[in-house]
Amino acid sequence: STMRERKTTDPLHSSTDLSEGKEKLRLKQEVGLISGVSLIAGTMIGSGIFMSPEWVLHHMGNPASSLLIWAACGLLAMFGALSYAELGTIIKESGGEYIYILRIFGSFPAFLFAYTSVILVRPAGLAAVCLSFAEYAIAPFYPGCSSPQVAVKCAAAACILILTIINCLNVRLATSVMNIFTAAKLLALLVIVVGGFVLLAKGQTQSFQNGFQGTTAGIGAVGVAFYQGLWSYDGWNNLNYVTEELKKPEVTLPRALMIAIPLVTCLYLLVNVSYLAAMTPSELLSSGAVAVTWGDKVLGSWAWLISLSVALSTFGSSNGTFFSGGRVCYIAAREGHMPDILSMAHVRRLTPSPALLFTSAMSLIMIISGSFTSIVNFFSFMAWLFYGMTISGLLYLKIKKPELPRSYKVPIIIPIIVLVAAVYLVFAPIIDQPQVEILYIVLFIFSGIIFYFPLVHFKYHPGFLQRVTLHLQLLLEVAPTTKDAD
Repeated sequence: STMRERKTTDPLHSSTDLSEGKEKLRLKQEVGLISGVSLIAGTMIGSGIFMSPEWVLHHMGNPASSLLIWAACGLLAMFGALSYAELGTIIKESGGEYIYILRIFGSFPAFLFAYTSVILVRPAGLAAVCLSFAEYAIAPFYPGCSSPQVAVKCAAAACILILTIINCLNVRLATSVMNIFTAAKLLALLVIVVGGFVLLAKGQTQSFQNGFQGTTAGIGAVGVAFYQGLWSYDGWNNLNYVTEELKKPEVTLPRALMIAIPLVTCLYLLVNVSYLAAMTPSELLSSGAVAVTWGDKVLGSWAWLISLSVALSTFGSSNGTFFSGGRVCYIAAREGHMPDILSMAHVRRLTPSPALLFTSAMSLIMIISGSFTSIVNFFSFMAWLFYGMTISGLLYLKIKKPELPRSYKVPIIIPIIVLVAAVYLVFAPIIDQPQVEILYIVLFIFSGIIFYFPLVHFKYHPGFLQRVTLHLQLLLEVAPTTKDAD
């Protein structure tokens, strides 16, 4: 059949089932602690820290409260990640939110998540990061004026194609690229941090005097400031998408999170302090790209280094997004929620190439259409809707199924805090400033019902899909995969 049937009726123990005996192909466990840390840190540090500080400051009204928002966002990302670490040691399967929602709440809500994520969220997120890469990469060729949109879109499309080739060739190559680019971007952030310390030592502290003056207190404004900050922390959950490819996941998963997220939070706070040491709040607010303005003020003729660093940073971040995003598509197909071809892996390279190619194609469509920018603004709404659902699943398991084996436990207060934050982040902007786009997003999520009932629930499989699957298998040299037995 073109859609694989579920193997078991007990969702929480189905991860122990092996697929049919003939399926001996599986993804390799090639992601160790260093690669795990760089997958999280490398995806988190994208364009956000170079672009978002002015917006957090704009919504909060002063430097001190904006720094508090950055610290709170880091703490929330850490709490969310620790909650996910416990989920990852109970349900040792790749797929992140999708697999957790499937095992805890069942097939229908998991399908809606996979449908929304695979068709809209991941490809549009990847397209957005690649477009910001393209903006920085080609800016030096058009000094003094804005880059033509055609050139930006072509560079972004080239970025996606290069990432597709890297990720389809070899998992080790993809993780090596991730490690190299993470090192490069950490170096760039360290340059900004050291520059900040030098400025502070020279006495440039005027931005921090009367730091809390004029703080904004509105619910909506604080919510939007959180959205801007959390966009820079997005990626804290990426390791949960590749659990099956981790070496010793029960150790590597919590350890990598505990190293990567505090590291990124400290860097973000120090970078913000450095920006405020170099610029007054009004200068920071009027800057189009904060890091570039900082480079012009502090590095002088070496300012081009910052533009290069941001381009490298966004490329590395898009590689991490692509690496984990293709896995959601692959796992959903393996569970029978997507066409079967997407659950297959290359027979020699052992990469989920059909799922990666599909993610790549959807991202290219979004870059060409260019009309997804309004949807990107509401990503946080969709993300926190599903994060909240996943965290409520963890609370259900902690209360109702405490006997399930887990090598790591998070105190129950932590997922409760994350759930309260998720509810706030979903509802505050709707209550404060209702916008019609949110209605479109909700309608899109529920449009998945049209596909779910005939194709998944009633298992209607058109004959032509089987023929297409066979032809694609031969063309792409792919075969079905099996899950790990543990």
